[in-house]
Amino acid sequence: MCFSVRTDIGKKRTFNEDQAAVFVLDNGYILAVIADGMGGHKSGDVASSMAVRLMGEYFTGLKTEIPDSREQWNEWLSENVRNVNHLIYEKAQSSAEHEGMGTTLEAAVIAKGQCYIAHVGDSRVYLIDAENATQVTKDHSYVNALLASGEITEEEAEVHPQRNWIMRAVGSEKSIDPDFYHVPFKEDGNYLLLCTDGLSNKVDAETLHQMVNTDATLEEKVIQMIDLANDRGGEDNITAVLLSASKLGADVL
Repeated sequence: MCFSVRTDIGKKRTFNEDQAAVFVLDNGYILAVIADGMGGHKSGDVASSMAVRLMGEYFTGLKTEIPDSREQWNEWLSENVRNVNHLIYEKAQSSAEHEGMGTTLEAAVIAKGQCYIAHVGDSRVYLIDAENATQVTKDHSYVNALLASGEITEEEAEVHPQRNWIMRAVGSEKSIDPDFYHVPFKEDGNYLLLCTDGLSNKVDAETLHQMVNTDATLEEKVIQMIDLANDRGGEDNITAVLLSASKLGADVL
């Protein structure tokens, strides 16, 4: 397994509220986490930092009774996303400075050729192979709710003035219900991309597919994605984690 992690402030923001990291156990199991914070001045950074750090601590603390099935990993993800939600919510309630803060969260565990995902918000996970870039997660956004109900078209969704409104975030409410997804992730040539909306709002799935399926290194591919998002406006922070199922040519392991 190889991976690359990169975040960029973008062209318009004065600080970066995105966070991302990859954590690796001794047995080779991997947790990739990405979070896009929101709230008052710099509170979004607090929320996203807490989410990534805490999920990493829970994962690297797995020493015994490591989950070994889809049901067990979903249970582990559910318990710990809810723990993170509770701690961020409590911090937000304890200080006027942090009131109302929250964060999106994508947490993807890769174990024995399988990927188990917990999803909250409008950051995304894509599965990319030689043929397609498939969006695995469904945005918890106002626009996506309108789209699902048939009130707007996909073309209208792309330019809707409220397309950045999210309807679910970690830490913004006392309790949270993540969505869970599962995809196989063991074929050479398969990639997993986690990204914030600073990337997905600027670079469509087909372009992501084309950029990933080149001879560039993983790091070069991620840099190219972020550069393109900046070239197209860069109004938001831009963060991506790209993982390859290949065991060869690792950028970081």
